Amino acid sequence: MAGQKIAILSVYDKTGLLDLARGLVKHNVRLLASGGTARMIREAGIPVEDVSAITNAPEMLGGRVKTLHPAVHGGILARSIESDEKDLAANKIEKVDFVVCNLYPFKDTVAKPDVTIEQAVEEIDIGGVTLLRAAAKNHARVTVLSDPADYPAFLKELEQGAISEAARKAYALKAFEHTADYDTAISGYFRKEYADGTQHMTLRYGTNPHQKPAAAFMLQGNLPFKVLGGAPGYVNLLDSLNAWPLVKELKQALGLPAAASFKHVSPAGAAIGVPLTETEKRVYMVDDIEGIESSGLAQAYARARGADRMSSFGDVIALSDRVDVTTAKIISREVSDGVIAPDYDPEALEILRKKKGGKYLVLQIDESYEPPVMETRTLYGVQLQQRRNDAVIRPDTTFANVRTPRANPQKDLPESALRDLTVATIAVKYTQSNSVCYAVNGQVIGLGAGQQSRIHCTRLAGDKADNWWMRFHERTLSIQWKPGVKRADKSNAIDMLCSGQVPPRNEVERADYERVFAEGHVPKPFTAEEREEWLSKLSGVAVSSDAFFPFVDNVFRAHRSGAKYIAAPTGSQNDELVLDAADKLGITFIEQGTRLFHH
Repeated sequence: MAGQKIAILSVYDKTGLLDLARGLVKHNVRLLASGGTARMIREAGIPVEDVSAITNAPEMLGGRVKTLHPAVHGGILARSIESDEKDLAANKIEKVDFVVCNLYPFKDTVAKPDVTIEQAVEEIDIGGVTLLRAAAKNHARVTVLSDPADYPAFLKELEQGAISEAARKAYALKAFEHTADYDTAISGYFRKEYADGTQHMTLRYGTNPHQKPAAAFMLQGNLPFKVLGGAPGYVNLLDSLNAWPLVKELKQALGLPAAASFKHVSPAGAAIGVPLTETEKRVYMVDDIEGIESSGLAQAYARARGADRMSSFGDVIALSDRVDVTTAKIISREVSDGVIAPDYDPEALEILRKKKGGKYLVLQIDESYEPPVMETRTLYGVQLQQRRNDAVIRPDTTFANVRTPRANPQKDLPESALRDLTVATIAVKYTQSNSVCYAVNGQVIGLGAGQQSRIHCTRLAGDKADNWWMRFHERTLSIQWKPGVKRADKSNAIDMLCSGQVPPRNEVERADYERVFAEGHVPKPFTAEEREEWLSKLSGVAVSSDAFFPFVDNVFRAHRSGAKYIAAPTGSQNDELVLDAADKLGITFIEQGTRLFHH
C-alpha cells in the first residue's frame, strides 16, 4: 500500500511483543518479522509477513542469515534526500520506519557453568546488532526500539499521531548502549579465553577473598606492566598503580631517584634520594647496608620506609629507577608484599624473587606508558567518568604565590623548602582525601589520609611527624634489644615508646612490651616535659594540604610540629584568619592554586 509505514521486528526477548504488534497494525503499519518473532505474531492472529517478502531470499544457515540484505538495510538507512530516493526507486526498496530488535542472551549464556566456546559463539547476534546500529544511526527518520519497557510510551505517542524527535533520540541512545554493552560482554568473554597475560590477567581475588572472579585487563593494547615474580592481587594493583605515578612525578619534578611505600591506596611514606646522615641510617635501620652511600634509590626507599615503619609493614613499594642490589637488599629483609619499578639489575631481581618463598610480587612497569586522558570507574553499577588528575606539581611554578609574611613576602623560597613542598604536595595528590602531609629532608614524615575532618588529617599527620622525630632522641637510639628480636617487634616497641603509648605497669600488655628489651634495659617512658622539649627542636617542616584550611586550628597544629612552610589552596571564608595566624607564627604560607582530592 502506497505510503504505508513499515516496521521490522526481530526480538529474542518477546515481552510485550503482541501488544506492540497489535498497536502497530492498528495504525496501519506493515509488519515484517523474522524467525520466531514472525511465528509468535502469526499464531496470535496478527497480520505479519516474513522478512523474505522484501528480500526475496529465504532465511539460511540455521537462521543465522535473515535480515542481512540491501532491501532491509537500504530501507532503514535511506534518508529523505533526492539521491537516496533515486537509489530506492532503482532497486525497488521501500523505506523502513520502525525497527524493533533486542539481542541473543550472550551474558546469560556465558554465565552458565561449563559453557563451551561453541555455545558462546552461537549466542553472538549479527543481524540484530546490524539492525539496531543502522536504525539508531538514522534516528532522524527511523524509530528504533530495543527495550520492551519502552513499548507503552511508544504506542502512546503513535496514538497521538507521530513519534517525537526527543523520543527517537532517547530510543537511539538506548540502542547504541544495548549494542555497546553486548559487544563489551563478548569481548570480555573472549579476552578471558584468548588473550595472553599481556592484555588480560586473572587475579587471585578482588578486594577480599570472597570477591571472585577478579581480573586486570586493557580494552586496547597491552597491560603496561609485566609480572616478573609472584602473582598480583586486586589491592596489590591498586597500590602499585597509584604508587608508580607518584614516584614518577617526584623524579620528574626534582631530578632525583624516588621511592614510595604504599598501603591501602595511600602512601605510608615517600621520598627522594637525599643522602642519609649516620643518625638517619640508624633510625631507618639501614646502618649495616653496604653501598647505601652510592645508591640514591636505596636512600630514597630507606627514607620512604623509615617515615612510618608501622604503616609500611606489608607495603607495596614503588621505585622510580632501575633497582640495584643495594635497594633489593633493604627490601629483602622487610615485610613487604611487592615492588613496582621500570627495571631491575639481574642480581637484584634474583634477590627479590627469593622473597616470601618465591611468591613476592615483582612488577616491571613500562616507563613510557601514559594513561588515557579520561578515566572511568564503576561504583554500585553506575559508571563515573572524569579527566585524569594530570595537574603538574613543579618546584619552580607551583609555589610562586607566597602570601605570608604579609609585611615583606619572601618571594624566593629556599631550595630545601621548594623540594620538601614538592614532595609533600605530590604525596597528597595520591593520598585518599582528605589529606595533609608533612615533609622535611626530601621525605614524608607524617601523613594524614582519608579523614572526614581537615583538622583530624592535620593532627594525624602531625602526630606521625612527632613520632618520627622522637625516634631521633638519644633514648630511642640507645635502646638495647634482647638477642633475636625481629625488626617488626623492634618497630612496634619504638612506636609505643615514641608515641607515648607505653602500657601501664603490672599489666599483661606491659610484660609483652618489655620482653623485647635486654634484661635491665627497658627504656624509661618520655615525660610530657621531655617530649615537649625534644619536639621543640623539630623545625623547617613543609606542610601541604589537598584543599583549603577551613579554620586556624590547622595552622596552630602544624606549627606545633615544626611547620615553617604551608602550601594549600584558598577559598575558605576564613582565609584571612588562616593567613594572619600563619603570619603571627612566622610560617610562610604559599597559595597552591590546585585542589588535589583523590578518591
